[in-house]
Amino acid sequence: MKTSTKKYMIYFFGALGGLLYGYDTGVISGALLFINNDIPLTTLTEGLVVSMLLLGAIFGSALSGTCSDRWGRRKVVFVLSIIFIIGALSCALSQTIGMLIASRVILGLAVGGSTALVPVYLSEMAPTKIRGTLGTMNNLMIVTGILLAYIVNYLFTPFEAWRWMVGLAAVPAVLLLIGIAFMPESPRWLVKRGREEEAKRIMNITHDPEDIEMELAEMKQGEAEKKETTLGVLKSKWIRPMLLIGVGLAIFQQAVGINTVIYYAPTIFTKAGLGTSASALGTLGIGVLNVIMCITAMILIDRVGRKKLLIWGSVGITLSLAALSGVLLTLGLSSSTAWMTVVFLGVYIVFYQATWGPVVWVLMPELFPSKARGAATGFTTLVLSAANLIVSLVFPLMLSAMGIAWVFMIFSVICLLSFFFAFYMVPETKGKSLEEIEASLKNRFKRKKNSQSKVLNERTL
Repeated sequence: MKTSTKKYMIYFFGALGGLLYGYDTGVISGALLFINNDIPLTTLTEGLVVSMLLLGAIFGSALSGTCSDRWGRRKVVFVLSIIFIIGALSCALSQTIGMLIASRVILGLAVGGSTALVPVYLSEMAPTKIRGTLGTMNNLMIVTGILLAYIVNYLFTPFEAWRWMVGLAAVPAVLLLIGIAFMPESPRWLVKRGREEEAKRIMNITHDPEDIEMELAEMKQGEAEKKETTLGVLKSKWIRPMLLIGVGLAIFQQAVGINTVIYYAPTIFTKAGLGTSASALGTLGIGVLNVIMCITAMILIDRVGRKKLLIWGSVGITLSLAALSGVLLTLGLSSSTAWMTVVFLGVYIVFYQATWGPVVWVLMPELFPSKARGAATGFTTLVLSAANLIVSLVFPLMLSAMGIAWVFMIFSVICLLSFFFAFYMVPETKGKSLEEIEASLKNRFKRKKNSQSKVLNERTL
């Protein structure tokens, strides 16, 4: 097999967990319309069917980061692919609400594990100059999975075949299991374990020859300077600001309301006045936009930079949701405003998927030192899953109590807050190696801490 072909296969299978995450989160939007035919649902149990996936994801995120730091990224991916298969098939075979919810929790373990591990793996496999582009492959796979789920939902809607919708998630999971054969271990993890020659052989596939020795030297120097354990690094005071930024990115990525659109798009469009088929078609259009704008982000992220994309994204999503809320509050729900809802949510998707959607997945592993990158990224994705859980569980209750217009007004305010967070808190990491980012942030926050201590001492004197 040619080196270039093998390289792309490594990147593809390395990101494939994102496709499974996208499919399993997106497919429930169509399945919800028909589950009630076989398993009676209330507003509460509907929210539980959606959100229990995210409860499982919280535990999956927490476990996979630490496990991948200890046993390697590749072995954990193997386990996750098996859990994906079990979870998908058990969802399809569920006969009671309890069994369906339990199956969604099992599936969530794999979803959470993949959200924590895929960004770390891609970030560590990528050469510095294309790390942002390659990092966005995770989000591209997520939105491709969502689009695939929407297509499957649309095709099976006439038959009301929700079991087929959720069960077909086992197919890409089997593909991921096969793909393990093409996925080498992360070179940075190998260097951390003293397996430099093995790391070099892998980098010969993924890196330009002239860059290998320099990046290996940086990895070895970074590891030589680290004497703390993973837990010791996580407890260090200098890493706390990085964790806070990572947590803020995770919360805002979900709190701006993206997954209310992903999970409940057909429900939203039906509430706005569209029929079942039109709602499924409108949802499919949202899925296509997801993919197009994610590809746009892949082109922009290493040129424009992470921070600028987040800032402009916050402006776009704030204005689109505020405008949608204003229209619905002024004109109410009708056939014309139903299609305006589709349009404004489309604009929202354009800005979100070109910015906050992919950029956060790139930034989170970039923020943390290699000694604790898996565990720290796992922790922030745990927070991301928890935020997703809260939003998805509360949304149907808010929608029932307040209506679409006021719900999106609340999300527009959160979008505005994300602008200030990105502007004042988020560092720019474009064009820097992971070791350079680690050294820069470590010096920045240690210097800031020393400066604050000096001011405090002067005041005391």
